[in-house]
Amino acid sequence: MMSQISLLLTHLLFLPLTLCLLHPPPVHVPTLVPHVPTPLLRSHFSAHTQLDFITHCNSSCFHRGEQEGQKEQLSEKLAFETLYADGSRTLTTVDVEGDDEEFEGNPFTQTPRTRARVKPRHKRVRRQIYGADGRFNIQGDNFLLDYPFSTAVRISTGCTGVLVSQQHVLTAAHCVHDGKDYVKGARKLRVGFLLPPNINGSKVTSSKRPLVRWVRVKRTRVPKGWIQGPQEVSMDFDYALLELRWPHRRPFMRLSVAPDSDDLAGHRIHFSGFDSDRSGQLVYRFCPVEQESSDLIYQHCDARPGASGSGVYGRVWDNSLERWERKVIGIFSGHQWLEIDGESRDYNVAVRITPLKFAQICYWVHGNRLDCAQD
Repeated sequence: MMSQISLLLTHLLFLPLTLCLLHPPPVHVPTLVPHVPTPLLRSHFSAHTQLDFITHCNSSCFHRGEQEGQKEQLSEKLAFETLYADGSRTLTTVDVEGDDEEFEGNPFTQTPRTRARVKPRHKRVRRQIYGADGRFNIQGDNFLLDYPFSTAVRISTGCTGVLVSQQHVLTAAHCVHDGKDYVKGARKLRVGFLLPPNINGSKVTSSKRPLVRWVRVKRTRVPKGWIQGPQEVSMDFDYALLELRWPHRRPFMRLSVAPDSDDLAGHRIHFSGFDSDRSGQLVYRFCPVEQESSDLIYQHCDARPGASGSGVYGRVWDNSLERWERKVIGIFSGHQWLEIDGESRDYNVAVRITPLKFAQICYWVHGNRLDCAQD
């Protein structure tokens, strides 16, 4: 069975794909200009971690990104809190640089050809496993420490994260903050790096679980769009960045503005996480994009609580390298009921990295604007 899984993963991930010869046009990335941080009161750390994040959305919120384009609204949502290891926190407001005309229709929250769209679907009951379970446990030295699986890390609050630099981890905001306050576990937040069970020379058996090496988090950043907003709105901003106390030595996955699903190789997304029903195991899955709005990616990738915060990636065209590369284009958030045309449809949902979110996360990582231009 293990050999079959290994062959399947090799076929899916490492063999050349038949790809479109027409590459998507370059994406304009705006510039965020941060102000001096303002000190805030210390957090009470009173919230409880919500691993199974579920929201509801109707037609108006599904198409919301097409109407909200005011620069002031965008600047408000892109302000961010920083939580430090000693429990103190600050608020940093930002300005978004660009002509006023550029913000009409909110072009910075959409990729050039992406529009909210809905395909007819049969009504279905809520399930996080759609049909036959299409998830694969990643085990052994052959895959556990190989890219891209090695970029997946555990978050001590019970979620998953993805390495996006030598010292930064991207995850879901709800894993550290419930929208009102930081969760109890965020006071001493840690990131876990998975190691094979034979790391000390012991013999590998299928029953042995991988080991975890934990590293403390130096600071946590959460966008203001997530804090104190209605869940159906704040889900668009369900992402957070964790800065480790010291750099790791593993490969990390680069970020990209999420393209239209038609511009993804195979129209597929992939992610690996620590699903709660497979304790201690790294679980990989892939599936096609079902629907997309300006801020969210709707799909039926099989997932369970604990996978929240996984880095959703696809093969996107890299203009600088002139080749297709795996890049993080979203963060797995949870589950959403979508009410469209009188039908209730359920999806697993990822927050897509828009040009503005790319600019914000890039600023968090690099601390300056020169490194934050999309390829």
